[in-house]
Amino acid sequence: MLRMLDRFEEILIAALMAAAVTLIFVAVLHRFSIGYAADLVRFARANNMPELQAWARSIFSTINAIKLTWAQEACIYLFVWMAKFGAAYGVRIGIHVGVDMLVNMLEEKRRRILTIIAMSGGVIFTATLVWIGSTFVYHVGVGGQISADLEIPMWIVYLAVPLGSALMCFRFIQALWLYLTTGIIIHHEIGHVDGVDDESAAQNGGQK
Repeated sequence: MLRMLDRFEEILIAALMAAAVTLIFVAVLHRFSIGYAADLVRFARANNMPELQAWARSIFSTINAIKLTWAQEACIYLFVWMAKFGAAYGVRIGIHVGVDMLVNMLEEKRRRILTIIAMSGGVIFTATLVWIGSTFVYHVGVGGQISADLEIPMWIVYLAVPLGSALMCFRFIQALWLYLTTGIIIHHEIGHVDGVDDESAAQNGGQK
């Protein structure tokens, strides 16, 4: 079950990122295509080229008929969802920034106590976000607020807050339990690349 959750989390983040990047690319291409078509119309008119002008006007009308005014709003919402679930993913693999210089200077017993307090703080904070976010989503849903361009219910957009925070809280609980049972703190090696094992990485490093 946990493996399925991990996989779902990765696929969701990748899908949201791919959708946002694709949408941005299409929107930018659309905007520049309209500009180039308009320039071509002006060029054909200035040089008395009626056939080219008619063709350019047809292209301009076709492109202009495609309305992407909602693209910017959709990208913002996609990035919001990606950020919330990406934060949970960050807790899972230990890539969040943390200053542990003072903690590492303490003796083992005090270091353990401080680490447990810090992780417990993460659990409490994210659990609070789940509660506040759920309440906010409920009130937005009751109010019937919709987005400006997409005209979708805003509670769907804000649902990213309680869902992402709930997953993040679960990841903090996982990290805390791992530390309590094994003493291991999840952390991400800066030089580690997923899919490359340590032996091959060492060989490549030696060749360089």
